[in-house]
Amino acid sequence: KFLSSLPAPMFSRNDFSIWSILRKCIGMELSKITMPVIFNEPLSFLQRLTEYMEHTNLIHQANASDDSIERMKCVAAFAVSAVASQWERTGKPFNPLLGETYELVRDDLGFRLISEQVSHHPPVSAFHAEGLQKDFVFHGSIYPKLKFWGKSVEAEPKGIITLELPKHNEAYTWMNPTCCVHNIIVGQLWIEQYGNVEVINHRTGEKCCLSFKPCGLFGKELHKVEGYILDKSKKKVCNLYGKWTECMYTVDTATFETHKKNDKKASEDKKSSKQSGGDLLEVIPGSQLLWRIAPRPVNSVQMYNFTTFAMQLNELDKEIEAVIPKTDSRLRPDIRAMENGDIDLASEEKKRLEEKQRAARKNRSKSDDEWKTRWFHQGPNPHNGSQDWLFSSGYWDRDYSQVPDIY
Repeated sequence: KFLSSLPAPMFSRNDFSIWSILRKCIGMELSKITMPVIFNEPLSFLQRLTEYMEHTNLIHQANASDDSIERMKCVAAFAVSAVASQWERTGKPFNPLLGETYELVRDDLGFRLISEQVSHHPPVSAFHAEGLQKDFVFHGSIYPKLKFWGKSVEAEPKGIITLELPKHNEAYTWMNPTCCVHNIIVGQLWIEQYGNVEVINHRTGEKCCLSFKPCGLFGKELHKVEGYILDKSKKKVCNLYGKWTECMYTVDTATFETHKKNDKKASEDKKSSKQSGGDLLEVIPGSQLLWRIAPRPVNSVQMYNFTTFAMQLNELDKEIEAVIPKTDSRLRPDIRAMENGDIDLASEEKKRLEEKQRAARKNRSKSDDEWKTRWFHQGPNPHNGSQDWLFSSGYWDRDYSQVPDIY
């Protein structure tokens, strides 16, 4: 039923130097810079956000367990899996236009999602997903801060992510790790994610602390994630480890710590010999697999390194077209042109849309018209009180007579 390929392969970026554009903006925030379309991938950031949902099975798995620690393991694995599709995705998603929306309904995975670009300066994207059986709610608002550091671009995805499991009367919150694209100027672009992610169960007080490791000198720690779960008395109950690009395991703490000690000793003995790369993840005996990534399709490299799930996000058939509002990302002409392999048209359309957006903003400022978001409103996160964007309901009633004309 779903697409397994895009209409056209991607363009070679070899003739373009990203450096010629970026050297003007060292230390600046990149959301204000217009990048040539050649550095994009044919998806809007709203669609890219939807890739959090690829491993929804982990939410269903959490829901099925009667043990809160087992649920936390699944939720932590879900938090890691949500960023897995970023591996080797060096194309930049299109900046959503103010008022742009994107919806995805997946009966096979048991969810529906709606997102909206709720602010342009600063850029904020809000999303709200729910289980089709009303068995979970997953929502958040992301405000990606992009910084250019000379050889790399760092994206800090500010914003709270919340997962609610009504059956267990539980809510979990966390924030994503920082993502960095290296070798912007010369060499092979590569991506790493680093930083600490804390998943909190607000009902039980249990907590999972995950550390996304920076690559390190010999690449020994590349893509590695390690962490542990604390019960409400702050006692370690178990450890988690793996790679955000492929898998997550859990094992009891004593076994994990013994393994780490032996591992450290072994690597000190090996110091004199050549360092071995950190490519292979050593599975500790007695570990339980929580999540493993699905392999990417064979044609992924020609298709912007998309996963199978990503290839389906911009699909537009008669059935979808009949119900979506005219603000949906699938109807954006610049993204569609790029997906179809027409880079010149994509570039023209991107410019036209950006100018149209600027003109609309200018008109609003003349008439004191405030921009009104359609499907989300600003308010405190119900679980930790921090500033958030919350779903206003109404979207799925399918009355879109009032939506703006943004394309």
